[in-house]
Amino acid sequence: MAGLQLTSLKLSHFRSHKRAEMAFDGRPVAFIGPNGAGKTNLIEAISLLSPGRGLRRAVTDDLARRPERLGWKVQAGLTRLGLPHEIETGAEAGESRVVRIDGKATTQVALAAVAPIVWLVPAMDRLWIEAAEGRRRFLDRMVMSFAPEHAAATVDYEKAMRARNRLLKDGVRDAHWYSAIERLMADSGAQITANRLALIDRLRAAQLGADTAFPAAALELGGEGPQPTDPAALAAALADSRPRDLLAGRSLVGPHRADLLAHWRAKETAAADCSTGEQKALLISLVLANGRALAQDRGVAPILLLDEVSAHLDPPRRAALYDEITAMAGQTFMTGTEDALFSGLGTRAQAFVVEEGAGGSAITETALPTGT
Repeated sequence: MAGLQLTSLKLSHFRSHKRAEMAFDGRPVAFIGPNGAGKTNLIEAISLLSPGRGLRRAVTDDLARRPERLGWKVQAGLTRLGLPHEIETGAEAGESRVVRIDGKATTQVALAAVAPIVWLVPAMDRLWIEAAEGRRRFLDRMVMSFAPEHAAATVDYEKAMRARNRLLKDGVRDAHWYSAIERLMADSGAQITANRLALIDRLRAAQLGADTAFPAAALELGGEGPQPTDPAALAAALADSRPRDLLAGRSLVGPHRADLLAHWRAKETAAADCSTGEQKALLISLVLANGRALAQDRGVAPILLLDEVSAHLDPPRRAALYDEITAMAGQTFMTGTEDALFSGLGTRAQAFVVEEGAGGSAITETALPTGT
């Protein structure tokens, strides 16, 4: 039995799904159907059970089914270490998103302590060669699975940084205006960096000790400017950077300038210089290492959301992926256009066929073919 298990999912007017209701038994889940049927919408709904804007980073109004635009709702039942929880999130038309855990209204940040969720989507295939912002989001998503308080630290840091940036844009030079804000940035920013470094150390250990078909990545926290874990050091760096920041009109020092750097350890090749397939393999290696490490340390592997991941793997590596996600005793949700992509799972997984109909999507549970 998985330490964390999504047991049910109910959608109302979410994306292409007017109504949808599914029950899960803890095995990996494959959503199968043609492009445009609404498979990714299902795992996007699951991603909203964690803090943030989900795997598509959509604004709230865009999640409502068209043309009705009546608002949307996602309801989920889950168990964590044997304790049941109910999560509900959604928004009325034109309103902000709300979250309830076990019937009580709360913040999105509170979701991090209940359901760690990590995902890979096709848009991340170029993660190693595009801007550092995407790599920071990927890293922070894994950090939150180990340190739920990381979500609150990130919110506090960004709020303080926005206040500081307003002063910089207005050309304010009085040091007294900056000192209190920079102390807030330094306290939360140092915690963010410490959390990131701790996660990187844990991933290194999880990869080196693993029996896996996926490559180990040598990881480090890089980026522009210093990344201290001491609040006093970060506060001093922010103060020293004020003249330069005033010219730029924004903060140029802090964890928002960090970057996740990776090398294919065995080849000693930077991730950015690897082939497309090798870059994807490195990403998969990291999410699997995250899952193994969390299961070992906390007894709770994160929920993994893998959008169209099987189509980009050759049969041996696809089979290896299925073996690893089932051995991890976590819960993984995948999408694919045909059931043959999941034949290596057989009875080890649940499967649902997703089809588009005149009145909305239709979701039917099915059995996967056996064989490879």
